[in-house]
Amino acid sequence: MNTTFDRYAAIVFFAVGIAFIVGAQSISTSAYGSNVGANMFPMLLGAFLSIMSVRLLIDTFRKQKAEKGKEQLDYKRFLIILVSAVLYAWFLEEIGFVISTFLFLMIGFQTMQKGKVWASLLIAGCFSYGVYFLYVHVLEGSLPGFPAWLGGA
Repeated sequence: MNTTFDRYAAIVFFAVGIAFIVGAQSISTSAYGSNVGANMFPMLLGAFLSIMSVRLLIDTFRKQKAEKGKEQLDYKRFLIILVSAVLYAWFLEEIGFVISTFLFLMIGFQTMQKGKVWASLLIAGCFSYGVYFLYVHVLEGSLPGFPAWLGGA
């Protein structure tokens, strides 16, 4: 962990989270055919991002005293996650939320810690379908379903 980088990243992510919350206030609170408004997801995402940023900032101050030497930044992992995030956003509509989220999580899990493939499969599958089911069926929102070639709508 590079505490200086993490500290600046926490501040930037906190600002982005606040910007999401403020920006979500200008989005419509209701959507056609949905009980959940379009502003709900960005607002929750911004709140979650802000809370996690504060947590990261606190951790950097705690670990600053324990840090002895400088660590090298891991550009390879960063680029893999960045490219997979861009591809996730690019293909979300085409292959659907469940499949694209599952693939993104699998790439992220295996990039951060190789091995434990079965645990990664289980967590990524349960999370991606669980969020889809909760948002679409329970909250009656709308997300891109499965692609047509898999029998989706």
